[in-house]
This record gives sequence, C-alpha cells and structure tokens, in this order.
Amino acid sequence: MTGATVAHDGPAEATGGGRSTKAAVATMYRLTAGHRSAVALATVLTLVGSALGLAQPLVAKDVVDATGRGQVVWPLLVLLGVLFAVEAATGAAGRYLLERMGEGVVRQLRHGLVGRLLRLEMREYGRHRGADLVSRVTTDTTVLREVVSQALVDLVTGSLVAAGAIILMAWLDLLLLLLVAATVAAAAVVVASLLTGIRCASEHMQDSVGAIAADLERALGSLPMVRVHRAEEREAAGIGARVDAAYGAGVRTAKLASVMSSAVELAVQGSFLIVLVVGGLRVGGHSGSLGDLVAFLLYASYLVLPLSSVFRAVGLVQRGMGAYQRIDEALRLAVEPTAPRTARGRAPAARPTGPAVRRAHPALALHDVHFAYDARRPVLRGVSLAVPHRRYVALVGRSGAGKSTVFALVARFYEPDAGTVLFDGRPATELSREACRRRIAIVDQNAHVVHGTLRDNIAYAMPDATEADVRRVIERAGLEEVVDRLPGGLSAVIGERGSTLSGGERQRVALARALLARPALLLLDEPTSHLDAINEAALTTVMKDIAQECALLVIAHRLSTVQHADHIVVLQDGRTAAAGRHEELLAGSSLYRELAASQMLRPGGRPETAAGGARTAGTCRRSGSAARDAGPHGPSAGPP
Repeated sequence: MTGATVAHDGPAEATGGGRSTKAAVATMYRLTAGHRSAVALATVLTLVGSALGLAQPLVAKDVVDATGRGQVVWPLLVLLGVLFAVEAATGAAGRYLLERMGEGVVRQLRHGLVGRLLRLEMREYGRHRGADLVSRVTTDTTVLREVVSQALVDLVTGSLVAAGAIILMAWLDLLLLLLVAATVAAAAVVVASLLTGIRCASEHMQDSVGAIAADLERALGSLPMVRVHRAEEREAAGIGARVDAAYGAGVRTAKLASVMSSAVELAVQGSFLIVLVVGGLRVGGHSGSLGDLVAFLLYASYLVLPLSSVFRAVGLVQRGMGAYQRIDEALRLAVEPTAPRTARGRAPAARPTGPAVRRAHPALALHDVHFAYDARRPVLRGVSLAVPHRRYVALVGRSGAGKSTVFALVARFYEPDAGTVLFDGRPATELSREACRRRIAIVDQNAHVVHGTLRDNIAYAMPDATEADVRRVIERAGLEEVVDRLPGGLSAVIGERGSTLSGGERQRVALARALLARPALLLLDEPTSHLDAINEAALTTVMKDIAQECALLVIAHRLSTVQHADHIVVLQDGRTAAAGRHEELLAGSSLYRELAASQMLRPGGRPETAAGGARTAGTCRRSGSAARDAGPHGPSAGPP
C-alpha cells in the first residue's frame, strides 16, 4: 500500500504535524504516491481546458469589435463554439481521472487500515474503542477522497488559471486590474484568518462522529441488557450528547465556511461592479473600447471560478487534515511483530523437529511466568505448569486468579514480563506468533460466532475442509440436533453474534470449529458454563476422548467438569498454589478443598447430598458417573 505507508513512516512533523496550509498540502500530495501519472495527466487536461477558456474572451472581444465595424463574424462564432466544446471535453476527462485517482487513494488507505487494525497489539484494543477505529476506515477516508481528488488539482490549476487571467487583464487594463486585486486581497485576508478554525472544528466533528459509532455499537451489542434494565432512554441520551457535539462542531465548520464563501462572493461581485462602473465610465469617455471592456469583464467573471476553487481547496485541505490526523494515528498504532524474537534480536538457531522430539517435551510448559496488564497491578506472579501431549490438564481457582490470562499468554496475545512459555520444548519467543497459533485452538468462554452460515462458522479456520471432516466434528461436538433443527442445516444463516443459537449451542459450534483445525493443544475456557447437567456430562466424556488426540488444557469453575482430569493445577492470586489429581488435592490443598466443599464434592467425585444443593448434586453426579464409565485414559501425567 504505497500511499498509506509513505504517510505513516515519517516523523510527525512530516505527516501533518504542523497546521500550515503548505504542510497540509504536502501531506495530501504524499497520499497520491502511486497515482502521480494520473494526477499529471488530469492536471494537463484541466490546464488545456482552462487555456481554451481563457482564449474565449479574446475571441468574444474580436466578435464585438468586428460587429461594430460591420465585418463578417460567423467564423469567429464557430471558433468560439469549438473552443467551448473542446474545453468541456477536456475538463470532463480530467475530472474523471481525478475521481478515479481519489477512489484509488481511498482504497489504498482502507486496505492499509484494515490490515493494520486486524494486527494491532492486544493492548491497543483496550486503549481505543472498536467502532471509533472502524469510523477511521469508513468516514475519515471518505473525507480524504474529496481532498485528494479535487483540492490538490484545484489548487494547482486554479492558481495557474487565475495567474493567466490576471496577466491578460493587466494587458487589457492595468488600472481595472489593480481595483480587482484590492478586493480579492481583502477576501484572502478573511479566508486566511478562518482556516485554523475550520480545521479545528473539522477535527472535533470527526472525533464526535467516531464516538457516536462507538457508543451506538456498544449499546446495540448489549441490547438485551439495555432493554432488561430499561436503559433505552439513558443510552439514547448519552448517544444524543455525542450527536449534539458533532452537530455543534459541524455548525461551527459550516459557519466558518459560510463566512469564507461570503467573503469570496462579495469580493468577486464587488470587483465585477467596480469594473463595470469604472470601465463603463472610461468607455463613455472614449479612453477604452467596448470590446476591451467586454473581454475584461469576461476575464473578471472567469477569475471567479479559479479563485473560488483555490479558496475552497484551501479550506477543504484543512478539513481533510482533521480526518488524516485520525487515520495517521491509527496507522501508527503498534502491531504484533511477525518474526520470532530472541534475546539478541537474531534469528533463532535451527533445532531438530519431528514426532520423537515433540514426545520428549510437553506440548505446553510455563516456567515462573509473571505478567501484568498494568504495571501497578500484577496478575501472574510466578505460574508454572505443563501440559503433556495427549493428556488432560485442568486449571482451577477463584475468579481473578489469572486463569484466562494464562490462555492469553499461550495464544501470544500478550508477552510475559518474566518467565518462559514453551511449545514442544521451544521458547515461544523463538517462534513466530503464527507458528505458535498454528499449534493451538481455543474455545473461549464467550464462544465467538460471526454472522454467516453454520458451516462458515465451523469451518472458519479451514474454509476448504471436506464435508466428511465437518460432519466428524459436528458429531464430536454434539451439534447434530442443531443442524437438523435449523432451516437449511449447515447452510442456515445464524445471525449477528449467533443470535439464533443458545449459549450452549454457540459453545458447541466453537468446539467443533476448534476440533476441525486438529490442534496439538486445545484450550477450553469454561466449556460447560452454558450447558445443563446432561450436556455437561456428555462434554466431560468428549473431553476425555479429545485428550487421546491432542493435549487439553481446560479452565473450569465447576470442579465436576474437571475432577477426572489427568492433572489439576490450582491458581491463587496469580501463583501456582497446588497441583495433582482430584483426590490428592482434596487431601493436600486447603484451597481446593474449599472449592470442592462449596460445590459439595467428596473424594472420588461423588457429590454430597444436602438440603438446598439438590440441583448441584444432581449435576455433579451425572457428570461424574459419565466420566467414570469412560474410564481413565492412560496414566496420570503431571509436570515433567
């Protein structure tokens, strides 16, 4: 993406950090990189058309003078018509080239922005609202299209045409030209005083529009919560305040622009009246010809368009800089590095690979990992664990212990502040993020489902998957009933955020999607949070089967889900508090005993029967019996 990369690689001052019109024009010009030939051709065509337009008053002068002398004028009229037609044709061709160039620049910027926003460091998404970032791809680039497709060439051609008209006007009558120049200079002073205000108001308006999009997206994304809590009016009022702010900024921009336009119009009309009155008096006094006056008046009227286009282009460039500032900010946000990172910044040394090497090391290991989203509040304070190949490891602990953060580090959404994450014995920093993520699949607690067909969602990681593979994971995830229920089966459109599915169904869709990728390590975050007791028991059996194919790391609050895991790691306040099998932890970990007691679990996974706990006990009994019927799969496995 030529234009966008040029725009954001330089220092801030070179990319529009200054507020001068010269700096703004230079920035807008850099955006046309890769389209310079089209800009040059369009400029030439526009100048040719303008030159033909400048020639028309001279022909009109000859027509007037020839008529006064009684000469034949039809050849001059034919010439005037030809000049007019050719001017229109060249102007139309030049305008088409400019519009196409503007669309090309916007396409480049949008490609660059989309690619950048999809690869930002995860921390950046916490600092910027998603819908506001989206508005930079849509609204702000649209503002820039008008600038690069019109304003830049208008500045060049308008200035040159105005200069040509002024030269011819000086040749016809220098005194009248000086009177016109005085009125135009007064308008220029007014325009210059308004440019900074127009740019500031434009920036505020673009920011407000982005805030509207962000607030509205938040409200629509949480619509059930909004309606249950009767917050429609409150949300409408909050978004309305954003709308009012955008309105205020837009009105200020319009006010300044209208003052600028009025100043230009008054200058043009005033100069025209001055020429008409003074020139008429001079013709009446026989100090000038009628033809000269007609030609001068035509040039004065022709001067209106180039001068208006120049003043309009200057204001448009300043408005465009408000949009460009936001685009440039997005293009400068930090993205995830693609290459592996080593301590010395060199490429990692080659290591032997293969099944034998992988079996010698766990699929995943964390050694004394520390991490904090905010340096003042550490989340992990020395976590160590291992997930051997084809083993089922569970991660439990109170809310806020750091379980989901472990998953975020394994997926390399973030990098640990200290300690090491290893895949098959290799430090994650010696591997690219793509290589790490190719090894894993995640079923998130939120079970992300996107708008599209059911098959699109299941085959998201492998769009070219065969029907047999898709059917295999549908059966494994227990989605047969969902496929049969939906009209169209796998071709059914499941709506925005999976609105046509229940929470448990969305979770099973996410599980099928993860299994289709055949990962070496499967991460399940609260896989039973949306399931009833019967489906929980069924999924418990499925997880034991999945562990025969790949390494399995499961986060769970329900101990009934993971009590038959090969190994259970207990986190407390960001530290590894205990590890072992269910019975061992009941005997040796007070925290685990407390968690088990709160869920009425006894040794062996049998629930306590107590008043008020019948539903929980029934849930644990069914899942526990299902897991025991499946039997243990291999010996207990713990950290190496």
